[in-house]
Amino acid sequence: MSYADQVFIANCRDILKNGFWDTGHGVRPRWEDGAPAHTVKRFGIVNRYDLSKEFPALTLRRIRLKTAVDELLWIWQRKSNDVRELNSGIWDAWAGADHTIGKAYGYQLGVKHRYSEGMFDQVDRVLYDLKHNPLSRRIMTNIYNHHDLSEMRLYPCAYSLTLNVSENRLNAILNQRSQDMLVANNWNVCQYSVLVHMFAQVSGLEAGELVHVIADAHIYDRHIPIIEELIALTPRSAPVFIMDKGVDDFYGFTENSFSLENYQPHPFRHEIPVAV
Repeated sequence: MSYADQVFIANCRDILKNGFWDTGHGVRPRWEDGAPAHTVKRFGIVNRYDLSKEFPALTLRRIRLKTAVDELLWIWQRKSNDVRELNSGIWDAWAGADHTIGKAYGYQLGVKHRYSEGMFDQVDRVLYDLKHNPLSRRIMTNIYNHHDLSEMRLYPCAYSLTLNVSENRLNAILNQRSQDMLVANNWNVCQYSVLVHMFAQVSGLEAGELVHVIADAHIYDRHIPIIEELIALTPRSAPVFIMDKGVDDFYGFTENSFSLENYQPHPFRHEIPVAV
């Protein structure tokens, strides 16, 4: 039985039973027809996934791992903000006339900063510290740059990653200000699980725990029937995560470097509306 399914079901049941509704309040997000997109939410959800035991992919519905990894590499490896460099249209709704999402996500990771050892962007600094200072308590990234928020098409949702090495295990804390549970929860969990595996492999470490901290975990009003259908399903066995062990350079990974074996998710036929 997939542990990720158990966590997702428990989170969603908690939100639906004990959450706060924002109906009656003005909200920014809108549905495609212009109607306000209201949510029911829980504050401060914390989930832990031991990546040494299981890859946390839902079986309640299929997670498109290659598409998720493509977005992950777009942000963390290519450090891009140009939606034309993605193999999917998942960011098209937020792109401006220049086809970018402004100074958000990958743009921030690509900005170089001065350190005593020289100039690094945030990703290369992580790689440097994992090699030279693995026991440092300062290995982290943060893309919520207040100076540039006005030039971002969307403020970062998953904004901070802290990495910590214990023995030979690489652990991580992902901080997320906002989480659409149906559209993006397991998508983000799978992406950052892959990222931990990537950092670990090229640093001579093993993937340990991913701790996911969500400030505002919410379910949109038009998603509730789909959520109720999903959490009524019986979880299936977790898939086996396969990664190309021959890659020893962080920038050598591609979306084809990863796959899931014995992945047998439940069929899912819904078109999920996305609030923008």
